[in-house]
Amino acid sequence: MRYPGAASAGRDQVRTLFAQTMQYVAMTAGLFALGAYLGRNLHGAVGIIAFIGAFVVLIALQFAVRRSPGGAVALLAAFGLLMGVAVAPTLAYYADVNPSALWQAGGATALFIAAFGTAGYATRRDLSAIARVASWALIGLLVFGIVLIFIRIPGGAVIYSVIGLVIFAALTAFDFQRLRRSTDLASAPLMAASIFLDILNVFLFFLQLFTRNNQ
Repeated sequence: MRYPGAASAGRDQVRTLFAQTMQYVAMTAGLFALGAYLGRNLHGAVGIIAFIGAFVVLIALQFAVRRSPGGAVALLAAFGLLMGVAVAPTLAYYADVNPSALWQAGGATALFIAAFGTAGYATRRDLSAIARVASWALIGLLVFGIVLIFIRIPGGAVIYSVIGLVIFAALTAFDFQRLRRSTDLASAPLMAASIFLDILNVFLFFLQLFTRNNQ
């Protein structure tokens, strides 16, 4: 038998986890913006080094979540800053080519995440199977992106971006569903990193689409 008090406590933990995760997402996004500003004039090679560093920090974050909650938050902050530096050359390029595309992509990303995040949070259907398919599809998309570097395919960049948005629609919905189903407050930094990556990838896909449409 499940007592009403236990159910209420569970709901409170879910709400606390959601609020804390969103705070961490906002913090990561803010540090990303700072990193992008600091790295706006850096050479592209620095961006690659920063990306590798961010990847290493992300792996360390997965181990720190259980062992050191404070350390996990610090690693999440470092991850956001390094990702900002890593993406800075790309953002600087788009800012020179088509500055309006940055604002269009930002607005579209906000609507996209709000729509699919809400859908994932509200649905009762288990999205685990869809998320697994999306994860494998993401690997296929990365391979397709490598092919595009060496082989010219008409409309390849648009196809790449559209497929990417479909994949991250599923992953975004799944990540927000995990927020509703979990009561593990220690997982907030890791969930925030996952949601931030959803947002960042969606933004970059939209940025590529809007830049091509405005050319």
